[in-house]
Amino acid sequence: MKFFKHGKSIFLGGVSLTYAFVFFVMLAVIFIAPVSAEIDLDASESKLRAELKKIEAEQAEVQKTLNIQKSKTATIQGDINVLSNQIYGAELDIRKKNIEISRLKDIISLKQNTVEELDNKMEKSKSILAELIRRSNEMDSVSVPEIVLSTKNLTDFFVDIDSVATLGQQLEELFYQIQDLRGETEIEKEQLKTQQSKEFDIKKEIESKKNVIASKKNEKDVLLSYSKQSEATYAAVLAKKRQQASAIRTALFQLRDSGGIPFGEALDYAQKASRQTGVRAAFILGILKQETNIGKIDGSCLIVDLESGKTKSINYGTIFSNGIHPTRDLPLVQNILGNLGRNPLETKVSCPLDGVSGYGGAIGPSQFIPSTWNMFIPSLRKIFGVYPNPWNPEHAIMGTALLLRDNGAVAGGYTAERNAACRYYSGVPCQEGRGNIFYGKSVLNHAASIQKQIDFLDDVD
Repeated sequence: MKFFKHGKSIFLGGVSLTYAFVFFVMLAVIFIAPVSAEIDLDASESKLRAELKKIEAEQAEVQKTLNIQKSKTATIQGDINVLSNQIYGAELDIRKKNIEISRLKDIISLKQNTVEELDNKMEKSKSILAELIRRSNEMDSVSVPEIVLSTKNLTDFFVDIDSVATLGQQLEELFYQIQDLRGETEIEKEQLKTQQSKEFDIKKEIESKKNVIASKKNEKDVLLSYSKQSEATYAAVLAKKRQQASAIRTALFQLRDSGGIPFGEALDYAQKASRQTGVRAAFILGILKQETNIGKIDGSCLIVDLESGKTKSINYGTIFSNGIHPTRDLPLVQNILGNLGRNPLETKVSCPLDGVSGYGGAIGPSQFIPSTWNMFIPSLRKIFGVYPNPWNPEHAIMGTALLLRDNGAVAGGYTAERNAACRYYSGVPCQEGRGNIFYGKSVLNHAASIQKQIDFLDDVD
């Protein structure tokens, strides 16, 4: 059926029902999801899991041999065997991680295809929606009297009215379909980003393992050169390594606003905190190292006004009106210091960072703002059985570990630890172009250096 308005031909009845038919056919095409990629992924994963299981069995055997070798008295050949097994174990780990990367590549490929497919579906759906809206506008421009006058009988009239209602329902359904598609696409994009981060983390781990292998091979070459001499010569070498280990343990690990403690003591505290929280010990100490370095550059302040929260730089004499938050942190720091018997006017706090909005007032080696430290007081009190002191190295290190755990560091891997460090610094994950990402990278660099020291001590022990 056809009628005219302002010279434009407008179709109703059978034609609009044709639109409905085309609409549902196109939706059926759009929303059928392919399954072949998932089937291929399952077959690939099954093969990779079998290979992974084989490597893990080899790793268990290597570790068993290593444990036996390490329990024996040190000899040149014995230590060469230990190094050989450590190298082989690291190579197995690289093989294992390459399998994980292969698996992730399959998942990433599938996710990328899914995201692309969903994007295409959404574009097609938008095109259909645009056409239906155009059709609806055409029909809305026609008045009921015109429909009545243009129909030959009552049956045609009701068909046309029903067509208008059907089109409105189609519009509503497609609108919600597009909303669902948009949500599904965002979920897939987030999952894709997660898998890409995992791949990046594993590549970082492989890079670290390759450095370990290079170092172990160099050490093995040195031992092979000693084997041509005598065990007595090697005994002197071992004695020198033990001296180096002792020097590492006794060297002062500097802590901001708290002097320093022997590295061995700091490591003991960090390992205890690691067992409590699951956060890597070297990473915990990396945070403390970074905060101490910042303190050396920016110096510390003293509170000069217990009402406004103004502070004064100890090194430069600068007065900061944003020294410490007057309502959020100032009352809390006074309460914390009161419980510890310390004078708030004589206790060092952080100065505000130059060029960075916000307040200073962070306390102790871990540089917690008072309101954050206050959140962890119940947990720390339960762990230590006393009121926690943010200037006590053991308490500060445990507090750092608890916050890093809550920031996601327990997941492990480069990305998770870097984001946890960025959150520690600014409260948000790492973001390119922001200062927090430089903080995160610096912490991980410190952690890598500290991990080498820990590994050296483990080898000597």
